[in-house]
Amino acid sequence: MNARRLFIAGMVQGVGYRDWMVARARALGLDGWVRNLADGRVEALLSGPEAIIEEMLRACRRGPPGAVVERIVEEWAEVPEGRGFFRR
Repeated sequence: MNARRLFIAGMVQGVGYRDWMVARARALGLDGWVRNLADGRVEALLSGPEAIIEEMLRACRRGPPGAVVERIVEEWAEVPEGRGFFRR
């Protein structure tokens, strides 16, 4: 299992990005969470097999309809203790 923390910038708040991400991550069987940041970015922690994380990253670069993803900054993270994917 691997884990990555993402900081997603662009028009990603107010367009359903978090709900979209929760649904997509759960469908892929990933663990972690997603939340809005005060500076307009979305932060997420993804945990799971590397190939599935990469698939989710590709989807995150597009996002849901209405989102405009300008950039994603990734960093390695520790695998979370709990199971499931949640919106914070």
